[in-house]
Amino acid sequence: MAISRRSAGSCHNVSAQITGPMRALLRPVSLVAAILVVVSTLLWTNSAQAITAPELRGQRAVQEITADMHGLDLKEKEFLKADLREVNLSDTDLRGAVINTSQLQGADLRGADLSNVVGFASRFDGADLRGATFTNAMLMQSRFADARIEGADFTDAVLDLPQQKLLCATAAGEHPVSGVSTRESLGCRP
Repeated sequence: MAISRRSAGSCHNVSAQITGPMRALLRPVSLVAAILVVVSTLLWTNSAQAITAPELRGQRAVQEITADMHGLDLKEKEFLKADLREVNLSDTDLRGAVINTSQLQGADLRGADLSNVVGFASRFDGADLRGATFTNAMLMQSRFADARIEGADFTDAVLDLPQQKLLCATAAGEHPVSGVSTRESLGCRP
């Protein structure tokens, strides 16, 4: 191995040049190292876990939607692109349900438990949400125009800021079970 030293101003640059037998020895060693990395990665990683969109799974999707679903146990069920307009879902247990890109305009959700719901891009316009529980709900890109929310609990729910402001404009009352003020649960400013 030949080492050369060059000076450049006040900095010193030391570089090594690998020559002759050392170079011949390093080539197969680096190839073996690369092969070992690939093999160890394949052997020691868990098998691939397939991630499929809920739309493709279907096993928890609600197949039959009726006009009156009052009081049903629909925990962790999936409503994907569901038409729930004007459906009576009052006092329904929807904890952990997925309600993505669904239509809930005019739906009756009075007293329903929607804790931990994922409700992406759904329409709750004109829905009756009085006394409903939305704790820890993820409601991004969902709309709530003209929804009735007296006594609803939105504690730790995630809403788009414009929707939060819209709901704060009409927020009133306290949740009948938790006693939390609807305005407080939404984080409304006084």
